[in-house]
Parts: sequence; C-alpha cells; structure tokens
Amino acid sequence: MSSSPTPAPATTPAPVTVIGLGPMGRAMAGAFLDRGHAVTVWNRTASRADALVGRGARLAGSVEEALTAAEVIVLSLTDYDAMYAVLGGADPAALRGRVLVNLTSDTPDRAREAAAWAAERGAAQLTGGVLVPPSGIGNAASTTLYSGPRDVFDAHRATLEALTGADHRGEDPALAALLYQLNMVMFWTALSGYWQALAVAGAHGLTAADLRPLAVDALDLRQFVEFYTPRVDAGDHRGDVDRIAMALASTEHVVHTVAGAGADTALPEAVAALFRRAVEAGHGADSATRLVEILREPAA
Repeated sequence: MSSSPTPAPATTPAPVTVIGLGPMGRAMAGAFLDRGHAVTVWNRTASRADALVGRGARLAGSVEEALTAAEVIVLSLTDYDAMYAVLGGADPAALRGRVLVNLTSDTPDRAREAAAWAAERGAAQLTGGVLVPPSGIGNAASTTLYSGPRDVFDAHRATLEALTGADHRGEDPALAALLYQLNMVMFWTALSGYWQALAVAGAHGLTAADLRPLAVDALDLRQFVEFYTPRVDAGDHRGDVDRIAMALASTEHVVHTVAGAGADTALPEAVAALFRRAVEAGHGADSATRLVEILREPAA
C-alpha cells in the first residue's frame, strides 16, 4: 500500500526592514507586506509611514530599533551620504550580522567604499540597481541587478524576489552600481530627447498624444543595439551603413528646427558638437560607433 508523499513544510517569509520611504521605499515596503513579510520601517519624516502602518507595518522609533528588527535591511535613500547620515549615528552593534540591501543610487566607487564600511561593522552589503520605477515593484517580470557576496545573495534571494526578479552579476559590490549608472546614462539621455521633442512639437501645436506613436518607435533602439554590438566589440567603425559627416548634418538640421520653434537648443547643440568633434578629428567617413572611442576621452 503506497502512501502519499509528505508535503514540504511551508516557509514563513523572513522579517525585513525598509529604511527610506520615498516613492520607491514605500513601494518596496508595500510589496513585502503583500508577500506576507513582517515589515519594519523607518524614515526621518515618520508620517510617510502612516499608510504602511495602516497595512500592518511596524514603525521603528529609532534607527537602532529598525536595524535590530530584521536580518535583511533594505536601504532606499537619496545617495550614500544619506546612508551614512542615517546609519553612521547608530550604535555599530546594531549593524552586526545584518545584510544591507543597498538600493541607494550612487557611484561604483562609493558602493565599494560602503561595502567596506559595512564589513568593518560586521554587516554584509548587497549593492542593488533597480531597473524599474516604483510602479514596477512587486512584479516578477521587473529586474533588480545585484552584486556582492554570492552566498549572501543566495541565502536571501527569496526575500529579494518579493520586490522584482533578482539578477546577481558578480561579487564586486561596485558592479551593480556601475551597471545601474550605465542604464541611467541611456535612460536620461533618451528621455531628455523626448522632452525636447515635446517642447518643439508643442510650439507647432502638436500634443504629446500626437507624438506618441512616433516616440514609441523612435525610442525602441533594439535593432540598432543588436546591429552595432558585434561591430563595437570588434572595433569595426566602417562607414558602410552610416557616416558621422551625415550625422553631423542631421543634428545641425535638428538644431535649426528647434531654434525655429523658439525652443532651447542646448541639448541638440551638445549632440551636434559631439559629431563635429569627431569630424574635426578626421572621422567623418566613419560610422557613428566611432563616438564610443571619442567619448572615452574628455573634450579638449
């Protein structure tokens, strides 16, 4: 007579603390609550926790209380200066044995320094770069990049996945910060172009809704990324598909169009100046991928 297999015991979600309750921190604390975690929160302005407390979160009365409430401490602050301002005044003993999931934006060097600072106090840092806005938190299809000790990441992966999909990229604590900032280079530059286009469109009586279909197509750069990736990695800057001289002419047309609308030309002028610099360096017949080499050095 066969017997049914014994079901695996249910795993209780681990307690977690969230420090920093801006829009992202509030979304994260809410996602943890949704997944059944016991959540402790702390913020300089305590009233930002009101809605979360109403949902079952516990508001810590001090940073030390927030740190000792859970092993996993999620930091969602403006920058690392804010982290030091918050944690630097706490009793160092409260940091011992904690995992600081540092989702605060800052430079790779500062991420590495912060990891060493945490280690000196007996804590481990996982650096994180969240690749979605607050509305994407709680969605498994969203992604956060992590770097730092792999064993620490593996031990707490289930907790991290309450926020987004979790992608560990390496042991160096600076790596996730670097990849996040590279993402921001592309994001803010592209989005600034969108704002510029809307400003010029508005001067001609067009709305954001009018521009939407064109913007969606223009900002989808996947085909260009796929085409140029092997060429850039091979150092192949042949001008067989595009040429910098033509790109300069195009960007100058953009400058004139923006000026004709009475709008600010600073952004397109900066782009045109970059192409002009490449032409003056003798690369007018090369592909625009030559700008990768040009941009490795500051302008004279």
